[in-house]
Amino acid sequence: MKFGIFYEHQLPRPWEADSEHRLLQQSLDQIELADRLGYHYAWEVEHHFLEEYSHSSAPEVFLGAASQRTTNIRLGHGIIQLTTNHPARVAERVSTLDLVSNGRVELGIGEGSTTTELHPFDRRFRDKREVWEDGVRALIPMFGEGGAEYHGTHYDFPLRNVLPKPLQKPHPPLWVACSQRDTIEAAGVWGMGALGFQFVSAGEAHAWVAAYYNAYTKRLARIADYATNPNIAVVCGFMCCPSDEEAHVKADGWTFFAFALRYYSTRPPGEPGSLNLWDEYQSFRRTPQFEKMHAGGLIGSPDTIRTKLRKFEASHVDQVILLNQAGRNTHDDICSSLQLFAREVMPEFNERDAEHQDWKHKVLAGEIALDEVDTSPEALPRPARRPIETTA
Repeated sequence: MKFGIFYEHQLPRPWEADSEHRLLQQSLDQIELADRLGYHYAWEVEHHFLEEYSHSSAPEVFLGAASQRTTNIRLGHGIIQLTTNHPARVAERVSTLDLVSNGRVELGIGEGSTTTELHPFDRRFRDKREVWEDGVRALIPMFGEGGAEYHGTHYDFPLRNVLPKPLQKPHPPLWVACSQRDTIEAAGVWGMGALGFQFVSAGEAHAWVAAYYNAYTKRLARIADYATNPNIAVVCGFMCCPSDEEAHVKADGWTFFAFALRYYSTRPPGEPGSLNLWDEYQSFRRTPQFEKMHAGGLIGSPDTIRTKLRKFEASHVDQVILLNQAGRNTHDDICSSLQLFAREVMPEFNERDAEHQDWKHKVLAGEIALDEVDTSPEALPRPARRPIETTA
């Protein structure tokens, strides 16, 4: 099992003149530290217009800066919104990042999740899957040598040679955002890595991992002519401290992340500057809903986190992505948490990764058969995104 770190660039109010500058510089420091400590991936989102929740609208610029301060850590787009970016511009930026990073890019692509982000770019929410698939078909040939053209429903592109070309051939590994559980199985069918959020139980993890690999090995149907990337990664709230009590006190940012994600996904856009999401969160903390949301995640002492990770390991998840930069989690606490985890937890799982790779090789070769799992909502309930309560 491998480990990554995850960045939304959250910035709760109140803001000062240098808040965004300090946020980005500290994030770069954290990724540089993670690289030295042996973490395998650093993932950066793309979001637009989501005040406080995500100030990460140009991930290719941030990852380009991170590439010059690191040596080994993989630099992941988690994800590029293919609905709001022209495929040719995506190919150009991704290839450039791959060149300046010496071939360390992971290419996650997704649809975008809210009307707040889609409508300003003249994209309708109901069309986003169709636009995304059309974008994939247009994008992939642009990484190849020579010219490419595409004439589809949403993109019409004349014959041009899209330059530069990526260092990794035929292109960086492909991933797809799986914020909805059903997309995990679809990712297997498409032959892309699945980037999802943490599972609510070990049983759920086993079920979706089996569904993913069965889809990949038995029902593969690529959207375009790309290299497949069979992998499952899950994003988890994270804070590692000497004691469980200290970790839970310092992990409040994870709950703010979950709150803000649900807030924006269940409400229409408001007037810019009219919302103080941090104040709304303080009201939310006084509701019963808060206690349920505050549970879970990789939050605790090294022993506590180790026990939880062994369940992930047993389900054969390929990568656990640690979400530590969230809410008002401090730079010092984030760095200390990364250091403690790398020193006392990560080595055990790195040592056993060869066992996982052997299991995976046998699954992909058909030497291990996984049970077919009923993934219908009746058999495998989906996490519900209920509207946020903000009154006690």
